[in-house]
Amino acid sequence: MAKKTTDKKAGSSKAAVTLPQLGFIGMCRWAWRQLTTMRVALILLLVLAMAAIPGSLLPQRIQDPGRVNTFLESNGAWGQFLDTIQMFDVYSSIWFSSVYLLLMVSLIGCVIPRSAQHWKAMRSAPPKAPKRLGRMPGYETFTSASGSSESREAADQNFLDTAQARLKKLGYRTVRNTDHVAAERGYLRETGNLVFHIALLVATLTMAIGSLFGYEGQRILVEGDTFTNSLVAYDSFDPGTYYDADNLPDFRLKLDDFDATFDDQAPGSQFGQPRTFDAEVTTTADGTSEKHTLRVNEPVRVGGAGVYLTGNGYAPEVTVKDAKGQVVQSGPQVFIPDGGDPGYTSEGVIKVPDSAGAQMGFVGVFLPTATQNENGELVSSFAGPRNPYLVMSGYTGDLGLDDGTPQSVYTIDAENMTEMTDSSGNPLLIQLTEGETQQLPDGGSVTFDGIKRYIAVDISQDPTQGLMLASAIAVLLGLGLSLFIPRRRMWVRIKDGQAEVAALARGEDPMVERATKDLAKNLTEEWANDSEGRAAGHRIAGDRAAGDRAAGETND
Repeated sequence: MAKKTTDKKAGSSKAAVTLPQLGFIGMCRWAWRQLTTMRVALILLLVLAMAAIPGSLLPQRIQDPGRVNTFLESNGAWGQFLDTIQMFDVYSSIWFSSVYLLLMVSLIGCVIPRSAQHWKAMRSAPPKAPKRLGRMPGYETFTSASGSSESREAADQNFLDTAQARLKKLGYRTVRNTDHVAAERGYLRETGNLVFHIALLVATLTMAIGSLFGYEGQRILVEGDTFTNSLVAYDSFDPGTYYDADNLPDFRLKLDDFDATFDDQAPGSQFGQPRTFDAEVTTTADGTSEKHTLRVNEPVRVGGAGVYLTGNGYAPEVTVKDAKGQVVQSGPQVFIPDGGDPGYTSEGVIKVPDSAGAQMGFVGVFLPTATQNENGELVSSFAGPRNPYLVMSGYTGDLGLDDGTPQSVYTIDAENMTEMTDSSGNPLLIQLTEGETQQLPDGGSVTFDGIKRYIAVDISQDPTQGLMLASAIAVLLGLGLSLFIPRRRMWVRIKDGQAEVAALARGEDPMVERATKDLAKNLTEEWANDSEGRAAGHRIAGDRAAGDRAAGETND
């Protein structure tokens, strides 16, 4: 509705338009239309890619909980803030999930209408030629044939027959009109676009289904250790919502040996970079044992589950004796490497709850190749174990293991403990090379026996991996079709022997002019050959007729 208002300053009457209120339903309809546009879908895809960046920069709890705990301890309030906003659980966070759910809804809203429109377009005939073909991006004109006015119309129709056959040979869908042929090709471009989006949608749904009916768990294995696939054997276990942990596949996995190589010949920043990680493992399932080499991105399949190599490090073998000379702790202790140190400087703890008298705990740093920097500080200059060195501080008191409160195996709660001191009253610093022993103030001792390697493995079972592979292949196939197949319309018109060839591209097509020239050239050559053939045929027919007449006169 419009109402009249009077502008006193201008002294004239103007019509003011009052827009209706959208209301709640109108706002919902507007929001839906915006969400289901391709522009918003691309924006959401970009936002999703950006939201995934923290997951590659920060340790994730589902992959390496030990590194997450180390990061939290090293960064204090900043680490706690990042944990509060779910930066260590990026891919299961509320904000990441909301982005990909919106993207999925947007894809559904885009794909369904476009599929219906594409199906309708594929069943419709190519459009007729416009009046002025010379305005098309690709345009060629030439004289097709000559002849008397009585044969002109037949020659034009023969030319259109030739053009239609040629266009069909080139893969165009054609329709014949009175004075021209209309053709169109490239429907597979839109088909590929739709296949890409549908496959992307299926892949997203497949991941969701896999997370509901599969499981994922992590375990650290030291050389010589055997893992039995049971719930209590995992360091961390994350089952899907509908996965029954009682149905874990029955298998065993033993780490026989682990070998890592690092480049000690490359100059500059490439020095010390890892080159190979090879874990020799033995799997046992259904009474059959097999040996495998587990590598990064080369998982081992056993019992319907996949075993992936996700990390590795050093486990110094340490023996601790109490004041009575009894061994109270012995064996390899897992030390977690600092992710930002190419020299594999690693941190770890040793808890000794069974010593005579007070419990003991040690916090240490392991250096695979110990050297001193320009400031006189101990650092590791190479990731390989060329000069292994173990530095620790000791504590005595209550480790807090008996009050039932769960705690990390990679940290020590020293609140109820006292730091060990040397004879001068200074904090005790334990420094050991391989095979060396150091006495403790209470009469005990610590011995650095040797080094073992360990690996971190991710064990998962996903019933949708086959569908995910098919979806990934469909994504690549659809993307290839949408990128490399041009959508193009062509027309060939003739009138009184004057032929026109024109082409129009749907979207970017730098080859449209060349396609027009090639078609015009081919039609000219084919028409010339056909004309010669028809002329020769007429001559042969004339010669045969003349011969028949001569034979008849001879017989007479």
